[in-house]
Amino acid sequence: MSAAIKERDSKAEQKTVSGLSGRVLVCSGGRYESQANVQIRESIMDGWADCFGEENVTAVHISAAAASIKVLKPTIVFAIGSYLPESTYFGEVCREAKKIGAVTVFWATEDPYEQDANYRVADDFDVVFSCDRWGHNFYQRDRVFHLPLAASPKLHYAPIADNEEKTIDVLFCGVAFTNRKDIVRNLLPVLQDLNIKIIGPGWGELGIGFSDARIEKSQLVELYRRSRLVLNLGRSLHFENKRFIIAPSTPGPRTFEAALAGAFQVFHEDTHEIRRYYSADEIPVFSNRVDFERLVATHIGDDAGRLAIARKAQARTQAEHLYSHRIQQALAVLQSEKLL
Repeated sequence: MSAAIKERDSKAEQKTVSGLSGRVLVCSGGRYESQANVQIRESIMDGWADCFGEENVTAVHISAAAASIKVLKPTIVFAIGSYLPESTYFGEVCREAKKIGAVTVFWATEDPYEQDANYRVADDFDVVFSCDRWGHNFYQRDRVFHLPLAASPKLHYAPIADNEEKTIDVLFCGVAFTNRKDIVRNLLPVLQDLNIKIIGPGWGELGIGFSDARIEKSQLVELYRRSRLVLNLGRSLHFENKRFIIAPSTPGPRTFEAALAGAFQVFHEDTHEIRRYYSADEIPVFSNRVDFERLVATHIGDDAGRLAIARKAQARTQAEHLYSHRIQQALAVLQSEKLL
């Protein structure tokens, strides 16, 4: 082994967070992993790197995780994403981790939409984190904790400029799930007088201003910059959620990502969970057309007011809702459970 490699490994072992040191192996990547989940994995990797250093964090596909554990001997094996595909098998990974004394953690980033299938990870991992506050109560095991998703400075941050040209009045980007279509149809009397851009698979049939296009994350950040109002609508596509029919509670990652990108969001509220993360002067909410019309009338022409609110939301995100914050919260749980 060269002196340079020895020096690098020595520095890696010295890197600590809250008195902790070690290496982390992040694994995910089911057969049908979505592009959105790939981006979340990249963001989580950045969060670990911020806490432990890039030299201490390795990401592998789930199919290579067991073999990688034997070679890398990590302190923490951190699996993320979906537990739904039967082809994604975590049992072997956890067995190899336990042979070397590594702590095993699973962060379920698709809760509660797959909740009926959580038995596939429930018995294998030392700790399970769920991205949904209400959904985390429905695991039939101990050591289950709520850990919401977040934003990544590398992927989502954009500076807020006073003189940014706004060419879009109302923006929404996302798949046209049934609940989202219902909400937007209800808002059409307000939207029809505005310059709108509603983008994503399934929207094109609604006419002018609607498109079936798919947008890359880099394009989306640019669209946020050009929009006066960004609609925030939750999703309703449940794959395996028939047993308890769990209603989603925690805002999805797009909320934190858009805030970090400097968007002025109006959040469709069906629970009060958003207020755990943002105040009314950071992200205003609506629950019906009257509320939405009032928000449009108040904010659409008030550039300075919108920018002030967007800046508050961005600052709150930078202070509390980055993936580095979530990793620190996860580490605190592992310490309190005396696993580290």
